[in-house]
Amino acid sequence: MFSQQLIDDASQLLALCRDKGLMIASAESCTGGLISALFTEIAGSSDVFERGFVTYSNEAKAELLNIRMELIEQWGAVSPQVAAAMASGALARSHADLTISVTGIAGPGGGSAEKPVGLVCLAAARKNGLVIGKTCKFGDIGRSKVREASIGAAIKLLNGSIEAEDSYEALP
Repeated sequence: MFSQQLIDDASQLLALCRDKGLMIASAESCTGGLISALFTEIAGSSDVFERGFVTYSNEAKAELLNIRMELIEQWGAVSPQVAAAMASGALARSHADLTISVTGIAGPGGGSAEKPVGLVCLAAARKNGLVIGKTCKFGDIGRSKVREASIGAAIKLLNGSIEAEDSYEALP
């Protein structure tokens, strides 16, 4: 189901979190639970992966992650602002120390000139107040490839949030 590279990267991330005593939760939109599936593909991940939220609709984002609809209306569901709110909401609604969120336009439709297919916004949040984000423009490379690239970007962002520990990087 997943490439060996993604499994290896996720295994290394889980080992790092295990060493640091960190629990992870995810909040996913365009990846539809694939990050959760990747973590749970790895035996023994239950001591690090706490839970996953699949919040594909705006209503799910509001109900499960406590995101204000005004924020979604102002910035759009695919935005750094909503990605940050998703990560923070997952942190507040779980027992995790570290969260990752992904929202994007995987295609083939749904894009616009302002927000084209392949645009993905990610954010990681930590209990220490750190929130970092990343916006990726993968292009119209196909739905599966956008989702796979998003998973890889999420793993890298989680690693970066662990390394950042006490610093703060504002979202773009």
